[in-house]
Amino acid sequence: MPRDAKRELIEPSHPHISLARQCDLVGLPRSTYYYDAHGESAENLYLMHLLDKQYTDTPYYGVRRMTAWLRSQGYAVNHKRVARLLHTMGLETIYPKPRMSQPHPAQRVYPYLLRGVPITRVNQVWSTDITYIRLHGGFIYLVAVMDWFSRYVLSWAVSITMDVGFCLEALEQALEVAHPEIFNSDQGAQFTSIDFTGR
Repeated sequence: MPRDAKRELIEPSHPHISLARQCDLVGLPRSTYYYDAHGESAENLYLMHLLDKQYTDTPYYGVRRMTAWLRSQGYAVNHKRVARLLHTMGLETIYPKPRMSQPHPAQRVYPYLLRGVPITRVNQVWSTDITYIRLHGGFIYLVAVMDWFSRYVLSWAVSITMDVGFCLEALEQALEVAHPEIFNSDQGAQFTSIDFTGR
């Protein structure tokens, strides 16, 4: 039962049951019954408005950069206050998280075939990888397929998510040009998926 509903059950002027006993019966600490939430100060609300506006423009700013930005605007704030306000608003920095391209434990691990192999001709080895590009409002992901000998980019695709779809799109475009003897990639979930390896 929510706290507010428990508070409504308590009758402070009940003739027979004390307030402490009523709190015990409904499972509400007495201090919680007396607690009066004040909310954020007008200054904090204004800072939250500024942070929200800046977050819309630069969602990749973390606590330190937001703190520096507020200070540059003339507000004396420390990083702890900024972190609390961002947490209260539910704002989280958008950035590529580490270990994003990890294989699923059930997926097959493929051997590395290029150790000691000289690359001597076009279409002998192709490779692919995903990187991210920072934009004004966040990030997009870029996948490219490249020939190792010529260093020619055969195809590329972009996406706002790390799903396998845009990797398959780039692969299909590259396969319209030629077919490699060896296709090299990391062991990321996109490249070891059944859809990708099946193609």
